[in-house]
Amino acid sequence: MSAPLTPPPPPHEQADASYPHGRDGHAAPPRQGWWHEQDGPGTKAELREAAVTAGAVALGGVLLGVLWWWLAPRVPYVGNVIGDTWVVYLKDSEGEQGIAVDGTFALLALGLGVVSALAVFLVRRRGGVPLVVGLGVGGLLGSVLAWRLGMWLDPAQDAIAQARSVGKGVAFDAPLKLGAKGALLAWPFAALVLHLGLTALFGPRDPEQFPPAEPHGPQREA
Repeated sequence: MSAPLTPPPPPHEQADASYPHGRDGHAAPPRQGWWHEQDGPGTKAELREAAVTAGAVALGGVLLGVLWWWLAPRVPYVGNVIGDTWVVYLKDSEGEQGIAVDGTFALLALGLGVVSALAVFLVRRRGGVPLVVGLGVGGLLGSVLAWRLGMWLDPAQDAIAQARSVGKGVAFDAPLKLGAKGALLAWPFAALVLHLGLTALFGPRDPEQFPPAEPHGPQREA
């Protein structure tokens, strides 16, 4: 007595075993790794673009530093001698020049944030998370560079020495400094908000995915 024969598998399973590229007979798209997407550049390319963006935006801090040093109002100080020690203090204790110095930096930083976001969007409309991160990091680095450059351009950094040189009770310009360090975030904040808004409004759209159409043909009755 011979053993019963095993029935052959259904046709679609045979096709699956013989043709690993799909049941419908069409070749499946090649699989892509996480580092390379089918509809965009690879992660390495995006990281490289983000690094270039951060460096280019940060260089704008030179312009911000020069403008801040040039446009910021001066705070008047006076010096006096108490005993054998020189002290300096504000000539007008109720003046708002110090707030105006910080405000000038913040306004200029907001303007450069708008310009940098618009430039990055026009150069690369597609956007991407690494590009946005590079834009924000570049804005923060540019703000820090501008802050330090503006202070470096101001020669009057030693207030005590300046008070001694002009004499007791004579007003002189205080060293340029940034009192509110939160102004350093104005540039990256403005750049990120505007860039995300431009991308949402005018960025490219992904094509809509429609479900596959069902085959038309005569249906067999059970």
